[in-house]
Parts: sequence; structure tokens; C-alpha cells
Amino acid sequence: MTQYIRYELSGRRALVTGAASGIGLATATLLARSGAKVALNHLPDDARGPEAIASLRAEGLNVIGAPGRVGAPKETEQMVQTAIAELGGLDFLVNNAATPGVKRTVPVERLDLVTDELWDQILSTNLVGTFRCSKAAAPALKASKGSIVNLASVGAFKGAGSASSMAYAASKAGIVNLTRNLARALGPEVRVNAIAPGSVDSPWIEWTDEQRKSSFDKTILKRIGKPSEYADVIVFLGFGTELMTGETVIVDAGMTLG
Repeated sequence: MTQYIRYELSGRRALVTGAASGIGLATATLLARSGAKVALNHLPDDARGPEAIASLRAEGLNVIGAPGRVGAPKETEQMVQTAIAELGGLDFLVNNAATPGVKRTVPVERLDLVTDELWDQILSTNLVGTFRCSKAAAPALKASKGSIVNLASVGAFKGAGSASSMAYAASKAGIVNLTRNLARALGPEVRVNAIAPGSVDSPWIEWTDEQRKSSFDKTILKRIGKPSEYADVIVFLGFGTELMTGETVIVDAGMTLG
């Protein structure tokens, strides 16, 4: 599907976490192509981050790197503060960084595979990391009357059957609640919303052919979303509306209607 540039964002400044690939990279790309100056956060040892930045710069786009481990105490806050300083302020924060903690989905009945270490890894990155980034960015966003979009998941509503594990689904359910509370905490200056993607055309989780077909068949539109399609909704929530806050928009090709 062709993606059209809908927004004129010259002079706007954005930070996208987890932007080395997938929805994060697609969002950073759309923002940059719309004229924004964008900081791409990525893990310090992930070569895809510098490669993505170099590719976008080759297009003549205004992007910078913001390496750092989201969820790591102090490192998260330092990454956000450094990015804001280099951007010259902040209008938009996209809390996309997350981890499934596993390579393959964990059946909900396999409690033995949901370890304390898995809980710690997922919650520290997905949920606490989102809070830390938002808290660190709050003063700059209040000054610009900016906005935040968090990444939840349909797993927040459907449970582990549609996510990598029950720990992942729980972390995304926490994002839904956190989004509402951040909206209360940061309003009226800052709007805070979230999207809950369904299946994503991405190698993040190793699906079997059967799992991919099942996910496809459960959607009303008979489609699996591309990262660029989710990015379109994220940028809309950031710049295409001024009346929404505290909401989580389900974007899943009708999966949750099945």
C-alpha cells in the first residue's frame, strides 16, 4: 500500500524509541519525510540503528542517533535528555521500544516457561521503560505543548493467545492503564495516547506457517499490518488531532472483532 505524506512537520522535533526496525523505524521515517527532525533510539550494539540513520540521511532527511537501553535505570533518562538537547527541544515522543523476551510464542498454559527473569526483562523494558522515557521528556513536552504515543498491543485485550507470552500481554495491558494516567498527569499541556497493533509483518517473533495463517484468518480485512500502516496511525495521534488524550486505538484489521 502506498503511503502518502499527510503532514507538514518542518520545525517539529521527535524522539522514537526502538527505531532500528519495524514500527519504530517506519514511524521515524514518516516523521522525517514529513519534515520533522527525528532522533532514532536504538540499542548501542544494534548495527541496524546506525544503518537506518545513514539510509535516512542519504535521502537528505534530518535525523540523529540516540543510542541507549530503554528500561535501564539512569541510562534511559540520559538517552532522552541527550536527544532533547541535540534536537533543541521536543514536540513528540513515541514510546515504541519493547521486547517479547522470547523468540517463539509461549502457550498460555506453559507457566513453567514464564520465569521471573522473563517478567523482569519484559516489564523493565516495555512498561517501566515507557514510564521513564515519558517522565524524562515531560518538561520539554510541556514547554512545546507536545504529545506522546505509546505502543500497546491487542494482547492487552485478548491476553497471551494473541501475544508472545502472558508476561508480554500483561506489560501491554499496563501500557493501556499507564497511558490514561500519564494523560491525567501531563494534561492539559501534553496529550498522551496509545495504539494497540494486531499482527505485524515483521520477523520480531518466529511464527510457524500455521500461526501466520491463523492470525490472517482471524482478521476481518484478511490482512496482516505493515509497519508503515501502524506508523500512519501513530503520526495521526501525534499531529492529526488535538482532542484525543488517554485513548488506546486498536489497529488490527478487525482481529478483535473475530
